[in-house]
Amino acid sequence: MKLSRQQLSVLILSLMATSIGQSLVFAILAPLGREVAMSELQITSIIATSALVFGLVSPWWGRLSDRIGRKPVIIVGLVGYTIGTVAFTSVFWGGMAGILSGTLLYVVALVTRCGQSMVMSAAAPATAAYAADHTSPDQRTGAMAKLGTANSLGTILGPAVSGALAALGLLAPLYFAGLLSAFAALLIWRWLPVTPSPQIKSRVVKARLKVRDPRIFHYLLTAVSLFVGFSGIQQTLGFQLQDKMQLSGIQTAQYTGGALMVLAIFTFFSQMTLMQRLQWPPLRFIRVGLSLILLGGIGVTLFQAYWQLAVGMAFMGLGMGLMMPAISAGASLAVTAEEQGAVAGLVSSCPALGFAVGPIVAGALYQWMPVTAAMFSCGVFVVLLGWLMLRR
Repeated sequence: MKLSRQQLSVLILSLMATSIGQSLVFAILAPLGREVAMSELQITSIIATSALVFGLVSPWWGRLSDRIGRKPVIIVGLVGYTIGTVAFTSVFWGGMAGILSGTLLYVVALVTRCGQSMVMSAAAPATAAYAADHTSPDQRTGAMAKLGTANSLGTILGPAVSGALAALGLLAPLYFAGLLSAFAALLIWRWLPVTPSPQIKSRVVKARLKVRDPRIFHYLLTAVSLFVGFSGIQQTLGFQLQDKMQLSGIQTAQYTGGALMVLAIFTFFSQMTLMQRLQWPPLRFIRVGLSLILLGGIGVTLFQAYWQLAVGMAFMGLGMGLMMPAISAGASLAVTAEEQGAVAGLVSSCPALGFAVGPIVAGALYQWMPVTAAMFSCGVFVVLLGWLMLRR
Protein backbone atom coordinates (compact mmCIF):
# COMPACT_ATOMS: atom_id res chain seq x y z
CA MET A 1 0.00 0.00 0.00
CA LYS A 2 1.38 3.38 -1.00
CA LEU A 3 1.87 6.11 1.59
CA SER A 4 -0.83 8.65 0.74
CA ARG A 5 -0.43 12.40 0.94
CA GLN A 6 -2.80 12.52 3.94
CA GLN A 7 -0.87 9.84 5.81
CA LEU A 8 2.47 11.49 5.12
CA SER A 9 1.14 14.94 6.12
CA VAL A 10 -0.24 13.67 9.42
CA LEU A 11 2.99 11.84 10.26
CA ILE A 12 5.06 14.91 9.39
CA LEU A 13 2.91 17.26 11.50
CA SER A 14 3.06 14.96 14.52
CA LEU A 15 6.82 14.58 14.23
CA MET A 16 7.16 18.35 13.92
CA ALA A 17 5.25 18.82 17.17
CA THR A 18 7.54 16.50 19.14
CA SER A 19 10.72 17.83 17.54
CA ILE A 20 9.68 21.39 18.40
CA GLY A 21 9.24 20.24 21.98
CA GLN A 22 12.61 18.49 22.12
CA SER A 23 14.47 21.46 20.62
CA LEU A 24 12.79 23.71 23.20
CA VAL A 25 14.10 21.48 25.99
CA PHE A 26 17.63 21.48 24.56
CA ALA A 27 17.63 25.28 24.20
CA ILE A 28 16.15 25.97 27.64
CA LEU A 29 17.57 23.32 29.96
CA ALA A 30 21.11 24.70 30.38
CA PRO A 31 20.09 28.20 31.55
CA LEU A 32 17.03 26.80 33.37
CA GLY A 33 19.18 24.34 35.31
CA ARG A 34 21.60 27.06 36.32
CA GLU A 35 18.62 29.21 37.37
CA VAL A 36 17.77 26.61 40.05
CA ALA A 37 21.44 26.12 41.04
CA MET A 38 22.09 22.78 39.33
CA SER A 39 25.64 22.01 38.23
CA GLU A 40 26.57 21.39 34.61
CA LEU A 41 26.98 17.67 35.32
CA GLN A 42 23.58 17.45 36.99
CA ILE A 43 21.92 19.18 34.05
CA THR A 44 23.53 16.99 31.42
CA SER A 45 22.93 13.84 33.50
CA ILE A 46 19.17 14.47 33.37
CA ILE A 47 19.31 14.37 29.57
CA ALA A 48 21.73 11.43 29.56
CA THR A 49 19.83 9.21 32.00
CA SER A 50 16.43 9.86 30.43
CA ALA A 51 17.96 9.21 27.00
CA LEU A 52 19.23 5.84 28.24
CA VAL A 53 15.71 4.96 29.36
CA PHE A 54 14.37 6.06 25.95
CA GLY A 55 16.95 3.93 24.17
CA LEU A 56 16.26 0.81 26.23
CA VAL A 57 12.47 0.99 25.94
CA SER A 58 12.14 2.14 22.31
CA PRO A 59 12.82 -1.31 20.75
CA TRP A 60 10.03 -2.80 22.89
CA TRP A 61 7.55 -0.24 21.55
CA GLY A 62 8.69 -1.01 17.99
CA ARG A 63 8.05 -4.74 18.49
CA LEU A 64 4.67 -3.98 20.08
CA SER A 65 3.69 -1.97 17.00
CA ASP A 66 4.49 -5.05 14.89
CA ARG A 67 1.90 -6.97 16.90
CA ILE A 68 -0.93 -4.49 17.54
CA GLY A 69 -0.45 -1.92 14.76
CA ARG A 70 1.27 1.45 14.47
CA LYS A 71 -1.48 3.98 15.23
CA PRO A 72 -2.26 3.08 18.88
CA VAL A 73 1.43 3.02 19.74
CA ILE A 74 1.98 6.46 18.17
CA ILE A 75 -0.93 7.89 20.18
CA VAL A 76 0.37 6.41 23.44
CA GLY A 77 3.75 8.02 22.79
CA LEU A 78 2.29 11.45 22.08
CA VAL A 79 -0.04 11.42 25.09
CA GLY A 80 2.86 10.32 27.28
CA TYR A 81 4.96 13.14 25.88
CA THR A 82 2.24 15.66 26.78
CA ILE A 83 1.77 14.50 30.36
CA GLY A 84 5.51 14.09 30.93
CA THR A 85 6.35 17.55 29.59
CA VAL A 86 3.83 19.24 31.86
CA ALA A 87 5.10 17.26 34.87
CA PHE A 88 8.78 17.94 34.10
CA THR A 89 8.18 21.66 33.63
CA SER A 90 6.18 21.84 36.84
CA VAL A 91 9.10 20.37 38.76
CA PHE A 92 11.26 23.29 37.66
CA TRP A 93 8.46 25.68 38.54
CA GLY A 94 8.65 24.21 42.05
CA GLY A 95 12.42 24.79 42.02
CA MET A 96 12.11 28.42 40.96
CA ALA A 97 9.35 28.98 43.55
CA GLY A 98 11.54 27.56 46.33
CA ILE A 99 9.30 24.54 46.94
CA LEU A 100 12.02 22.12 45.80
CA SER A 101 15.77 22.64 45.99
CA GLY A 102 19.12 20.91 46.10
CA THR A 103 19.35 17.16 45.77
CA LEU A 104 15.59 16.68 46.08
CA LEU A 105 14.94 18.95 43.10
CA TYR A 106 17.53 17.11 41.03
CA VAL A 107 16.16 13.65 41.89
CA VAL A 108 12.53 14.60 41.22
CA ALA A 109 13.47 16.22 37.90
CA LEU A 110 15.48 13.15 36.91
CA VAL A 111 12.72 10.67 37.79
CA THR A 112 10.07 12.77 36.04
CA ARG A 113 12.09 13.08 32.84
CA CYS A 114 12.85 9.34 32.84
CA GLY A 115 9.15 8.53 33.24
CA GLN A 116 8.36 10.81 30.33
CA SER A 117 11.04 9.16 28.18
CA MET A 118 9.71 5.68 28.95
CA VAL A 119 6.34 6.48 27.34
CA MET A 120 7.21 9.06 24.68
CA SER A 121 9.69 6.59 23.14
CA ALA A 122 6.68 4.81 21.62
CA ALA A 123 6.01 7.45 18.95
CA ALA A 124 9.23 7.48 16.90
CA PRO A 125 9.63 3.77 16.02
CA ALA A 126 5.93 3.32 15.28
CA THR A 127 5.96 6.37 12.99
CA ALA A 128 9.00 5.16 11.05
CA ALA A 129 7.54 1.67 10.77
CA TYR A 130 4.23 3.06 9.50
CA ALA A 131 6.10 4.85 6.72
CA ALA A 132 8.13 1.73 5.91
CA ASP A 133 4.94 -0.33 5.69
CA HIS A 134 3.67 1.94 2.93
CA THR A 135 6.75 2.45 0.74
CA SER A 136 8.54 0.26 -1.77
CA PRO A 137 12.29 -0.38 -1.36
CA ASP A 138 13.24 2.15 -4.05
CA GLN A 139 11.15 4.84 -2.31
CA ARG A 140 12.37 4.10 1.21
CA THR A 141 15.33 6.52 1.42
CA GLY A 142 13.26 9.39 0.03
CA ALA A 143 10.38 8.67 2.42
CA MET A 144 12.69 8.58 5.43
CA ALA A 145 14.24 11.86 4.28
CA LYS A 146 10.77 13.43 4.12
CA LEU A 147 10.10 12.31 7.68
CA GLY A 148 13.49 13.72 8.57
CA THR A 149 12.38 17.10 7.25
CA ALA A 150 9.63 17.07 9.88
CA ASN A 151 12.26 16.84 12.61
CA SER A 152 14.28 19.53 10.89
CA LEU A 153 11.33 21.90 10.55
CA GLY A 154 10.47 21.32 14.18
CA THR A 155 14.03 22.06 15.18
CA ILE A 156 13.92 25.26 13.11
CA LEU A 157 10.67 26.41 14.66
CA GLY A 158 11.52 25.27 18.19
CA PRO A 159 14.35 27.73 18.83
CA ALA A 160 12.31 30.55 17.28
CA VAL A 161 9.42 29.74 19.61
CA SER A 162 11.85 29.35 22.48
CA GLY A 163 13.36 32.79 21.91
CA ALA A 164 9.96 34.44 21.66
CA LEU A 165 8.35 32.68 24.63
CA ALA A 166 11.45 32.93 26.84
CA ALA A 167 10.60 36.61 27.22
CA LEU A 168 7.59 35.41 29.25
CA GLY A 169 9.85 33.25 31.42
CA LEU A 170 12.03 30.18 30.98
CA LEU A 171 9.15 27.79 31.66
CA ALA A 172 6.72 29.18 29.07
CA PRO A 173 8.31 27.38 26.07
CA LEU A 174 8.11 24.01 27.84
CA TYR A 175 4.41 24.31 28.68
CA PHE A 176 3.85 25.26 25.03
CA ALA A 177 5.63 22.05 23.97
CA GLY A 178 3.15 20.00 26.01
CA LEU A 179 0.25 21.73 24.29
CA LEU A 180 1.70 20.96 20.85
CA SER A 181 2.12 17.25 21.53
CA ALA A 182 -1.48 17.06 22.77
CA PHE A 183 -2.59 18.57 19.47
CA ALA A 184 -0.45 16.04 17.58
CA ALA A 185 -2.10 13.13 19.43
CA LEU A 186 -5.52 14.48 18.47
CA LEU A 187 -4.39 14.81 14.85
CA ILE A 188 -3.17 11.20 14.70
CA TRP A 189 -6.34 9.88 16.33
CA ARG A 190 -8.60 11.74 13.91
CA TRP A 191 -6.79 11.59 10.57
CA LEU A 192 -4.29 8.71 10.42
CA PRO A 193 -5.91 5.58 8.92
CA VAL A 194 -5.55 2.34 10.85
CA THR A 195 -3.70 -0.38 8.96
CA PRO A 196 -3.19 -4.00 10.08
CA SER A 197 0.19 -4.82 11.53
CA PRO A 198 2.46 -6.95 9.31
CA GLN A 199 2.40 -9.85 11.77
CA ILE A 200 -1.41 -9.81 11.89
CA LYS A 201 -1.56 -9.88 8.09
CA SER A 202 1.00 -12.65 7.67
CA ARG A 203 0.20 -14.61 10.85
CA VAL A 204 3.96 -14.96 11.32
CA VAL A 205 5.78 -14.06 14.53
CA LYS A 206 9.45 -13.53 13.92
CA ALA A 207 12.17 -14.16 16.44
CA ARG A 208 13.31 -10.97 18.17
CA LEU A 209 15.62 -8.92 15.97
CA LYS A 210 19.04 -8.80 17.59
CA VAL A 211 21.29 -5.75 17.88
CA ARG A 212 24.19 -7.91 16.68
CA ASP A 213 22.31 -9.01 13.56
CA PRO A 214 24.96 -8.56 10.82
CA ARG A 215 22.39 -7.02 8.48
CA ILE A 216 21.96 -3.94 10.68
CA PHE A 217 24.72 -3.85 13.30
CA HIS A 218 26.95 -1.37 11.43
CA TYR A 219 24.02 1.03 11.00
CA LEU A 220 23.19 0.86 14.70
CA LEU A 221 26.78 1.35 15.81
CA THR A 222 27.16 4.31 13.46
CA ALA A 223 24.01 5.97 14.79
CA VAL A 224 24.95 5.50 18.46
CA SER A 225 28.48 6.82 17.90
CA LEU A 226 27.21 9.77 15.89
CA PHE A 227 24.94 10.86 18.71
CA VAL A 228 27.57 10.34 21.40
CA GLY A 229 29.59 13.03 19.64
CA PHE A 230 26.68 15.23 18.59
CA SER A 231 25.00 15.24 22.00
CA GLY A 232 28.27 16.16 23.66
CA ILE A 233 28.41 19.32 21.55
CA GLN A 234 24.71 20.11 21.77
CA GLN A 235 24.36 19.70 25.53
CA THR A 236 27.37 21.89 26.37
CA LEU A 237 26.63 24.55 23.74
CA GLY A 238 24.58 26.64 26.15
CA PHE A 239 27.41 26.60 28.69
CA GLN A 240 29.92 27.65 26.02
CA LEU A 241 27.78 30.54 24.86
CA GLN A 242 27.00 31.78 28.36
CA ASP A 243 30.62 31.61 29.47
CA LYS A 244 32.33 32.92 26.31
CA MET A 245 29.86 35.73 25.66
CA GLN A 246 28.88 36.54 29.27
CA LEU A 247 25.14 36.10 28.66
CA SER A 248 22.17 36.04 31.03
CA GLY A 249 19.96 32.98 31.30
CA ILE A 250 17.32 34.27 28.87
CA GLN A 251 19.99 35.52 26.44
CA THR A 252 21.67 32.11 26.58
CA ALA A 253 18.40 30.39 25.68
CA GLN A 254 17.92 32.78 22.76
CA TYR A 255 21.47 32.46 21.42
CA THR A 256 21.43 28.68 21.85
CA GLY A 257 18.12 28.53 20.05
CA GLY A 258 19.55 30.58 17.20
CA ALA A 259 22.51 28.23 16.79
CA LEU A 260 20.25 25.18 16.81
CA MET A 261 18.03 26.90 14.25
CA VAL A 262 20.99 27.29 11.89
CA LEU A 263 21.75 23.59 12.27
CA ALA A 264 18.12 22.68 11.58
CA ILE A 265 17.85 24.95 8.51
CA PHE A 266 20.83 23.30 6.87
CA THR A 267 19.59 19.85 7.86
CA PHE A 268 16.28 20.65 6.18
CA PHE A 269 18.07 21.97 3.09
CA SER A 270 20.16 18.81 2.86
CA GLN A 271 17.15 16.52 3.17
CA MET A 272 15.00 18.45 0.68
CA THR A 273 17.65 18.79 -2.01
CA LEU A 274 20.59 16.40 -1.79
CA MET A 275 18.68 13.45 -0.35
CA GLN A 276 15.93 13.74 -2.96
CA ARG A 277 18.21 14.19 -5.99
CA LEU A 278 21.26 12.04 -5.36
CA GLN A 279 20.81 8.32 -5.93
CA TRP A 280 23.65 7.21 -3.66
CA PRO A 281 23.67 4.03 -1.60
CA PRO A 282 23.14 4.62 2.15
CA LEU A 283 26.79 4.05 3.09
CA ARG A 284 28.02 6.81 0.77
CA PHE A 285 25.52 9.29 2.22
CA ILE A 286 26.74 8.32 5.69
CA ARG A 287 30.43 8.83 4.88
CA VAL A 288 29.92 12.21 3.23
CA GLY A 289 27.57 13.34 5.99
CA LEU A 290 30.00 12.39 8.74
CA SER A 291 32.84 14.27 7.01
CA LEU A 292 30.70 17.43 7.03
CA ILE A 293 29.79 16.91 10.68
CA LEU A 294 33.47 16.60 11.60
CA LEU A 295 34.24 19.91 9.88
CA GLY A 296 31.38 21.52 11.74
CA GLY A 297 32.50 20.06 15.06
CA ILE A 298 35.95 21.59 14.60
CA GLY A 299 34.30 24.97 13.99
CA VAL A 300 32.20 24.66 17.15
CA THR A 301 35.28 23.68 19.16
CA LEU A 302 37.26 26.73 18.07
CA PHE A 303 34.59 29.45 17.82
CA GLN A 304 35.20 32.81 19.44
CA ALA A 305 32.53 34.85 17.63
CA TYR A 306 28.90 33.91 17.12
CA TRP A 307 29.21 33.90 13.31
CA GLN A 308 31.96 31.28 13.57
CA LEU A 309 29.66 29.10 15.65
CA ALA A 310 26.93 29.55 13.04
CA VAL A 311 29.23 28.32 10.25
CA GLY A 312 30.16 25.25 12.29
CA MET A 313 26.50 24.49 12.99
CA ALA A 314 25.70 24.86 9.28
CA PHE A 315 28.23 22.17 8.34
CA MET A 316 26.90 19.91 11.08
CA GLY A 317 23.36 20.45 9.81
CA LEU A 318 24.28 19.47 6.25
CA GLY A 319 25.89 16.28 7.54
CA MET A 320 23.02 15.33 9.85
CA GLY A 321 20.58 15.79 6.97
CA LEU A 322 22.46 13.17 4.98
CA MET A 323 23.25 10.70 7.73
CA MET A 324 20.06 9.98 9.63
CA PRO A 325 17.71 9.25 6.70
CA ALA A 326 20.44 7.07 5.18
CA ILE A 327 20.86 5.11 8.42
CA SER A 328 17.08 4.63 8.77
CA ALA A 329 16.64 3.63 5.14
CA GLY A 330 19.67 1.32 5.09
CA ALA A 331 18.51 -0.56 8.18
CA SER A 332 14.92 -0.73 6.91
CA LEU A 333 15.98 -2.12 3.54
CA ALA A 334 18.14 -4.77 5.22
CA VAL A 335 15.24 -6.55 6.96
CA THR A 336 11.89 -8.10 6.07
CA ALA A 337 8.42 -6.50 6.18
CA GLU A 338 7.60 -8.33 9.43
CA GLU A 339 10.69 -6.82 11.10
CA GLN A 340 10.05 -3.15 10.22
CA GLY A 341 8.72 -2.21 13.66
CA ALA A 342 11.56 -4.01 15.39
CA VAL A 343 14.26 -2.38 13.28
CA ALA A 344 12.60 1.03 13.58
CA GLY A 345 12.63 0.61 17.36
CA LEU A 346 16.32 -0.25 17.36
CA VAL A 347 17.23 2.69 15.09
CA SER A 348 15.07 5.06 17.17
CA SER A 349 16.90 3.94 20.31
CA CYS A 350 20.32 4.84 18.90
CA PRO A 351 20.16 8.64 19.28
CA ALA A 352 18.90 8.16 22.82
CA LEU A 353 21.72 5.78 23.70
CA GLY A 354 24.18 8.30 22.27
CA PHE A 355 22.62 10.97 24.46
CA ALA A 356 23.04 8.67 27.44
CA VAL A 357 26.83 8.84 27.05
CA GLY A 358 27.72 12.09 25.29
CA PRO A 359 26.25 14.64 27.74
CA ILE A 360 27.71 12.88 30.79
CA VAL A 361 31.22 12.74 29.35
CA ALA A 362 31.05 16.22 27.83
CA GLY A 363 29.50 17.72 30.98
CA ALA A 364 32.28 16.27 33.15
CA LEU A 365 34.95 17.42 30.70
CA TYR A 366 33.45 20.91 30.54
CA GLN A 367 33.66 21.28 34.31
CA TRP A 368 37.32 20.22 34.14
CA MET A 369 38.39 22.18 31.03
CA PRO A 370 35.67 23.68 28.77
CA VAL A 371 37.42 23.20 25.42
CA THR A 372 37.85 19.46 25.95
CA ALA A 373 34.10 18.81 25.72
CA ALA A 374 33.87 19.65 22.02
CA MET A 375 37.28 18.09 21.38
CA PHE A 376 35.93 14.80 22.73
CA SER A 377 33.06 14.92 20.21
CA CYS A 378 35.42 15.58 17.31
CA GLY A 379 37.52 12.63 18.40
CA VAL A 380 34.46 10.37 18.26
CA PHE A 381 33.71 11.60 14.72
CA VAL A 382 37.28 10.91 13.57
CA VAL A 383 37.29 7.34 14.89
CA LEU A 384 33.85 6.62 13.42
CA LEU A 385 34.79 8.04 10.02
CA GLY A 386 37.96 5.95 9.93
CA TRP A 387 35.98 2.78 10.69
CA LEU A 388 33.39 3.56 8.00
CA MET A 389 36.07 4.19 5.39
CA LEU A 390 37.32 0.63 5.92
CA ARG A 391 33.90 -0.90 5.23
CA ARG A 392 32.91 -1.99 1.74
